[in-house]
Amino acid sequence: MLNLILFGPPGSGKGTQAAKLIEKYGLLHISTGDLFRYEIENGTPLGLKAEEFMSKGELVPDEITIGMLKNKVNDNPEVNGIIFDGFPRTLAQAEALDRFLAEKCLSITALIALDVPDEEIVQRILSRGETSGRSDDNDESIIRNRIFVYNEETAPIYNYYAESGKSIMIEGVGSVDVIFNRLTATIESVC
Repeated sequence: MLNLILFGPPGSGKGTQAAKLIEKYGLLHISTGDLFRYEIENGTPLGLKAEEFMSKGELVPDEITIGMLKNKVNDNPEVNGIIFDGFPRTLAQAEALDRFLAEKCLSITALIALDVPDEEIVQRILSRGETSGRSDDNDESIIRNRIFVYNEETAPIYNYYAESGKSIMIEGVGSVDVIFNRLTATIESVC
């Protein structure tokens, strides 16, 4: 089973590449944003708890996020694998993910990080902001703060998986197809 973490800062192209990887490999896509929306829209107990925190502008606690992730994985036992997009975001989440997968006799195959310079990310998100409708995509100071938070809190996950030889960095600059070809070559080299 192919279990990938697609990794990189906001605007690095994870969502675009995840869609192409899902199609090619038949993977289940797990995005924390999608999980939150689904659970909240369906009024599940976890969704209601998450909404309490989100409505106050607070981060959703790891145990709620992990619970949602477990539900999604358990509801899809027939998949060829999973692509985790935007998760894990903290070392505690990475450790919880590894424990959960181990209970199912599974593990992360690889963490593939898209390496994109900060200035390129800022320009990509500002361009996306012209059509996304997200106010945070139009404010350069917010974008730079999101990059800072990623570097402080999320980037250490790369080293966590590197300790077990599972982290791979690829260049995330180029056309969508060029980056996709780099990704598929990397995936096929580790499978």
